[in-house]
Amino acid sequence: MSVTVIGGGVMGLCIATELNARGIPAAILDKAPGPQACSWWAGGMLAPWCEGESAEPAVVRHGLGAADWWRDQGVPVTRNGTLVVSPARDTGALARFARRSQGHRMLDAQGIAALEPDLGARFDRALFFDSEAHLAPREALAILSERLARTQAATGQVIDCRGLSARDALCDLRGVRGEMVVIRCPEIALSRPVRLLHPRMPLYVVPRGDGVFMLGATMLESDRRGPPTTRAVLELLSAAFALHPAFAEAEVLELGADARPAFPDNLPRIRRVGGVIHANGLYRHGFLLAPAVARMVADHLQHQTRPEFMDADHD
Repeated sequence: MSVTVIGGGVMGLCIATELNARGIPAAILDKAPGPQACSWWAGGMLAPWCEGESAEPAVVRHGLGAADWWRDQGVPVTRNGTLVVSPARDTGALARFARRSQGHRMLDAQGIAALEPDLGARFDRALFFDSEAHLAPREALAILSERLARTQAATGQVIDCRGLSARDALCDLRGVRGEMVVIRCPEIALSRPVRLLHPRMPLYVVPRGDGVFMLGATMLESDRRGPPTTRAVLELLSAAFALHPAFAEAEVLELGADARPAFPDNLPRIRRVGGVIHANGLYRHGFLLAPAVARMVADHLQHQTRPEFMDADHD
């Protein structure tokens, strides 16, 4: 058996990597490689317990193995956990987040300062998800891509991982727009992702090293894939200022936006349409769920299993 995977985003790269690891030759066909892929703008947080606050239980269950899968591919994974904070005037948000999620412990100001000294004087309480991790998405994509063969034509079993572009075959696929900002602020040091439960603009801040941080991300029901709006950028930067005033002096390095592919329940799908296998709908869980979907696709091809995320055939 040979396989052609169409699409070089995180879904396509993970599937091709998993198939090759199992001895099934898989090549990538990508008409628009590089930063056009939605995965290029991802945060890279491997945070299943945090996502469980609003996501279906399947996201937590299948996301728990993501950090190990990425590590096994030789991708650097930082396992420093996730810190969740809220403004003092909105402590109820932190309590709600705690009730709706698992895998955390409550910290006081002293505990926060022990983990993130720059935040200890700014927040009285926080949730710490100590088993969570993060990675640098662009580095991870490059590592997988370098090992995979490329092809100019689809042959053998075709697996379609085109993201939102696959709406020509998946009529129930929709776009959820996300916008992000990359800044440099050497005055602040963070060693793990921090989520701020801001009342207007919930924010996550992901450290990239050398004083660089990614701020993200909006969640808009839109398939528009153009540059970010002024409003989105202002709200993200305002929320970062609420996390720490030193962010007001940060340099803006990059602005980005794209539309995440999602199905109505925000869970991924594996679906056969006309003999083509489609793997799509990662929503905001790209790097978290792509490894699990890749395993499911590989199991299906090897053993004819029908995994949890697999729909009935649409031939």
